[in-house]
Amino acid sequence: MTYLTQERLLIRDQAREFAMREVLPIANQLDPVKGAIPMDLRHRMAEMGYFGIMLPEKYGGLGLGVFEYCLVAEELARAWMSVSSLIARTNTIPGVAQMTEAQKERWLPMAARGEWIGAFAMSEPGVGSDIAGIKTRAEKDGDSWIITGSKYWCTFADGADYIVVIARTAAPDAPGRRHTGLSGFVVEKARGVLPEGVSGAPIPKIGYFGWNTFELFFDHVRVPASSMLGTEGDGFKLATTTLEPARAHTAARSIGCARGALEDSMVYASERQQFGTSIANFQAIRFKIAQMATEIEAARQLNYFVCDQLDQGSRCDLESSMSKFFAAEMAERVTSEGLQIHGGAGYTTLHAVERYWRDARLTKIFEGTSEIQQRIISDRLMGKADSGAIA
Repeated sequence: MTYLTQERLLIRDQAREFAMREVLPIANQLDPVKGAIPMDLRHRMAEMGYFGIMLPEKYGGLGLGVFEYCLVAEELARAWMSVSSLIARTNTIPGVAQMTEAQKERWLPMAARGEWIGAFAMSEPGVGSDIAGIKTRAEKDGDSWIITGSKYWCTFADGADYIVVIARTAAPDAPGRRHTGLSGFVVEKARGVLPEGVSGAPIPKIGYFGWNTFELFFDHVRVPASSMLGTEGDGFKLATTTLEPARAHTAARSIGCARGALEDSMVYASERQQFGTSIANFQAIRFKIAQMATEIEAARQLNYFVCDQLDQGSRCDLESSMSKFFAAEMAERVTSEGLQIHGGAGYTTLHAVERYWRDARLTKIFEGTSEIQQRIISDRLMGKADSGAIA
């Protein structure tokens, strides 16, 4: 099957040129000093339409699919994964399917213009993959809800225009249904500060620079009833309905990081001289390059299939988990090999390969760890394991 139509090739090539011209120099300058993604870069991304790739045309978006979204994401991640991640904050907003028409008309046009970019507060200090374990509470008080609790791993909490918060509004409705009783809220805020009643601090990270990732404390934060996404109890649904495109997006980001390491390593190997010749002439280096390129292309083709299936409306939970798992594991291997090709130079911040290596490592953790993906895959293939089995 030919996935890359002329239109898609044009989108990919434009994104590639934009990433290399606009994003990569900024990444090389700011990532080593943990600088923030500049606002003028966000404006240029908005002009390219990247914040509205998957948003409907009626709300100012491009009305394209997951395939085009992931094409752009790979190219941006090849330059700086954080910038590639930024476009997820508008293209796969949690709870869009649960929004009322009034909410869509109010929020989505701003999102398509890059003027309404969000953060997502779901994880907690003791809650990661087990969404049903959320303890943050939202209690009804007249025509408002009052949110109290702690959240962890909330990236862009300060720079965002709103935060989607998943909180427990009721106890589970039955034994064995711990995921029920959760609801989602849009907590609007001024850009550059945390919402009123919310305190927190950035979590020290080893990568994923360009923006901050926060631990947050909600101290009786009052939000209007109109801020609820969907109906009460929809929280688990809105947290999981975007998982398949999100995992395809993470696979694309993984591929982009790996590509950066491959392409930089090919250039470095051609320039680096040892024993009177370029190290690109050494079979050991050439075989590394061959392996890296092959693994990248295998991950890309699997993800193309997933994107195509999602755009056709087909269920793709198994394959999207496979794609995310395979691409993330591949990215760690390939970027590590890229660092090895650079030798001692790779273990400095003077070359971007260390950035790709650090950021690729994160892809095995967020959007569901590699272990969670393996569980999903094996459960779909073999059925769920007996509850009494040894994990």
